[in-house]
Amino acid sequence: MPSGCFFCDQAGGEIVWQDAFARIIVAADADHPGLCRVVLNRHVKEMTDLPAQEQSRLMRLVLALESAQRAVLEPVKINLASFGNQVPHLHWHVVPRFADDPHYPDAILAVRRGGRPHPVPVDYRARLAAHLGADPGREP
Repeated sequence: MPSGCFFCDQAGGEIVWQDAFARIIVAADADHPGLCRVVLNRHVKEMTDLPAQEQSRLMRLVLALESAQRAVLEPVKINLASFGNQVPHLHWHVVPRFADDPHYPDAILAVRRGGRPHPVPVDYRARLAAHLGADPGREP
């Protein structure tokens, strides 16, 4: 039965990695095809609603994804954001940025400057998954 929450009711994109705690997805974003999200698998609104150990695990997943995107795409910059204003389900946006993307150097929510979406490799998901490994959220 649908809950009315976007991330509770569907994956939210193409799953690259998942376990019982969270999933990493490639989002459908025409202007930023490399954009991924780290989505908590249960409905929680804010980072501070999680116990400290789970906060750390979620951030390790975000950082592992950032590292994988840097290795696969070699972007100019990576943007990290957790908004949740429209979908109040805890998730992080991990966005590789390129000098030729439609909004650079502004935020991806800013007015479009021009440019074209920076292409990602055809095997982007597979390459991300390979860099993430079996448990990217594990403690070092």
